[in-house]
Amino acid sequence: MEDLNQLMLGRREKLAALRAQGLDPFQVTRFDRTHTAAQVVADFDQLEGQPAAVAGRVISLRTHGKAAFAHIADQSGSLQLYFKLDVVGEEQYQRLSLLDIGDFLGAHGTVFRTRTGEITLQVARWQMLAKSLRPLPEKWHGLKDVETRYRQRYVDLVVNPEVRRLFAQRTQLIKALRHLLDARGFLEVDTPMLQSVAGGGAARPFITHHHALDIDLYLRIAPELYLKRLLVGSLEKVYELGRVFRNEGVSTKHNPEFTLLEVYQAYADYQDMMRLTEDLVCAACQATLGSLELTYQGHHINLQPPWQRIGLYESIAEFAQVDLDRLASPERARALCRDLELPAEEGLALTTMINNIFEKYVEPNLIQPAFVTDYPVSISPLAKRKLSQPDMTERFEAFIGGREICNAFSELNDPIDQRQRFLEQMAARAAGDLEAHPMDEDYLRALEYGLPPAGGLGIGVERLVMLVTDRASIRDVILFPLLRPERA
Repeated sequence: MEDLNQLMLGRREKLAALRAQGLDPFQVTRFDRTHTAAQVVADFDQLEGQPAAVAGRVISLRTHGKAAFAHIADQSGSLQLYFKLDVVGEEQYQRLSLLDIGDFLGAHGTVFRTRTGEITLQVARWQMLAKSLRPLPEKWHGLKDVETRYRQRYVDLVVNPEVRRLFAQRTQLIKALRHLLDARGFLEVDTPMLQSVAGGGAARPFITHHHALDIDLYLRIAPELYLKRLLVGSLEKVYELGRVFRNEGVSTKHNPEFTLLEVYQAYADYQDMMRLTEDLVCAACQATLGSLELTYQGHHINLQPPWQRIGLYESIAEFAQVDLDRLASPERARALCRDLELPAEEGLALTTMINNIFEKYVEPNLIQPAFVTDYPVSISPLAKRKLSQPDMTERFEAFIGGREICNAFSELNDPIDQRQRFLEQMAARAAGDLEAHPMDEDYLRALEYGLPPAGGLGIGVERLVMLVTDRASIRDVILFPLLRPERA
């Protein structure tokens, strides 16, 4: 820490020297840049011998007597600068001694190619635009500590170009999702993030208090119930892409704040949502990778539709190699879970035990794209029942690379059935299930006005970004993931 303080002290002394010359870099308000670094390189044939003005962060600096070379980096890439004493003049050349790696500068000059072939700007005049008072990590070692990278993402982005590329890909992916939905006539909408009833998903909400109204409110766990209200209101194709909040643990698969795409379409069902899921994921992959084939955590994956369809119980029978009769009752399932070395304590719900078996034995094997279909009514309180199996729903979850990507179903539009399911969820809540769905009387009132048959789909955007960028942790694809506060 003492060495770092000495380095920081040296930078402050240089700042004082600049200010003594009347050149406070923090007083500079703007710089007229004519080209980015990438534009200078790409348009060299037209720019050779022509003037240009560039700006960026200094990432290297070396002097050789009466000449100096530097590289600056902007969002587009990097460019070499050449400072020659008899071109920039004695005063500006000597001022280079006050320049540090990490400083921002702007330079005017002429574009040329050096004898070694590197496209370069020969500087005629330059100015410091901002002073870096804290040294960046050493160039060749970079910023490797994972927690530091997440906590100081601003430094991570500076020193790790692949991280900048990753978040540019994230933006491309989101644009591709929007483009496809917009082209198909879906209307993008905004629904409340502060809700009086935290519905639309199985999760614990964050609670806050509105002082003027003296009421508790919840950060939304999903926009689902508001989007379906819009279908009641005759908006037939809607989507929302935004943040949702769930008061849950932090892991490689979960962050309490994440981005969710939810899509609803009148006169459609879960089969239509499967086809839409295939189209959205393929569009996202094509936009970011230029291909429907990718590698995720060492697995070669082909996204070409149609994807595999497999029932939830069928998948457990296949991958866990168990007799489904052993899931017929909580008692038999508990014995099975003990055999499989999974939680089996008294009072554990049958659906929880089924989910634990699925997560351990099935999910890791769903590498190629697959739709797992037909979930029990008890864990699908907003999904329509299957006509042929009334205790099951028209619901699916999509898996790729051993990870869940989305959840979707034919929407339950029977207000009488919906009320009964809410009551059952309330009973589960009273028994201690904090993630059970609360009663929502206004939503039930909306259903009583009439919700057309509809399909709905929710895609976790971060999960999709993880897939196309080959990242194992959700925190790699969130600019500022939630972390414990630093200790003083």
